[in-house]
Amino acid sequence: MNPDLPPDTSTDAPSASGTPQPVQPIPPAQPVQPVQPIPPAQPVQPVQPVRRRVVRDEAGDRRRSALADARLYVCVDLSRGLPELLDFAEAAFRGGVDILQVRDKHAEARAEVEALRALRPVAEAHGALLAANDRADVAVLAGVDVLHLGQGDLTTEDARALVGPEVLVGRSTRTIEQMREAEADPGIDYFCTGPVWETPTKPDRAAIGLELPRAAAELASTSQAPTPFFAIGGIDVGRVPEVREAGAERIVVVRAVTAARDPEAAARALRDALVREV
Repeated sequence: MNPDLPPDTSTDAPSASGTPQPVQPIPPAQPVQPVQPIPPAQPVQPVQPVRRRVVRDEAGDRRRSALADARLYVCVDLSRGLPELLDFAEAAFRGGVDILQVRDKHAEARAEVEALRALRPVAEAHGALLAANDRADVAVLAGVDVLHLGQGDLTTEDARALVGPEVLVGRSTRTIEQMREAEADPGIDYFCTGPVWETPTKPDRAAIGLELPRAAAELASTSQAPTPFFAIGGIDVGRVPEVREAGAERIVVVRAVTAARDPEAAARALRDALVREV
């Protein structure tokens, strides 16, 4: 062996036993898989707004039917004890009151809920409607038929989000613009116009006279499906003819019934004046 040549490192070199090792064949190359094309991007679909489906049930139909027939709406506070309040409600409903609202700006929410819960079976027994004032939470907890809102209270949309579609929602109005907004609002079931005359129950509100209920009646005469409206403020049995002459066939009263010695007789006199032929 020539000492100047590098050693032979081929795989044919003999092993330690002197036997040549076979050369391992190189495996064939795997076929290259074609690259799959990237599919084109799908167009982004616009997000559709969620629309609340209004489903009316028997309770809602009953309430709207009762509202359509309603003429006399009475508001009462919680200054009397619960037993006396229940006696008053019985008498008022016997006299022809269609809607009774508990309205007491000084009462705690718990007292309102308890009173309304106690009044519910009384109202139901007479086929009348029971209303909460201002507070949607009280209306929901007490399970009333009606929620009445002032101009500074919840929007109709927010109120509906809490009470749902089956509770009737009313709104107070004291200007032509507010009245027209209430008439055009699909979430409002009725509205009130006033105060027609000055009343101690609204000492900070100037009387607006019969102009507003007259405008509401004119607007209703041009509508295929007019929203019911009530005249409110200082109305007693002697003023009912003036109210009706202005075009209002529904009224809200407080003292004319709540301050009467005989609430049943007072309510009956008001109702008779409202339905009497003119």
